[in-house]
Amino acid sequence: MAEVTILHNPRCSTSRAALEEAEQAGVEVEVVRYLTTPLDEAELRQLIDKLEDPVTDLVRRDAAFARLGLTDADVAEVDQVVATLVAHPELMQRPVLVRGDRAIIGRPKTRVPDFLA
Repeated sequence: MAEVTILHNPRCSTSRAALEEAEQAGVEVEVVRYLTTPLDEAELRQLIDKLEDPVTDLVRRDAAFARLGLTDADVAEVDQVVATLVAHPELMQRPVLVRGDRAIIGRPKTRVPDFLA
């Protein structure tokens, strides 16, 4: 069983850097390509229960966010974040690292080594 699960987007340099950091640290990783296999509502809620970051940080504020007409008020609460990410998994911040009962968003990259240690 892997020590750490990384919710990964291979097109993201920060996500790729987290994988490289895990490899260098000798940490066994399960990679979940969340765009290919999106998390369902129950999985998102389990992730949020472990998340050490504010839940709203799980949603990327990028061009897709703006194009969908979303605002910070639309993703301020857990239920809103879950509904948004179920409907639009491409808005999930990445990478997300999960170890046991802890999870973090791997941004900035400097957070990853401490989490893997």
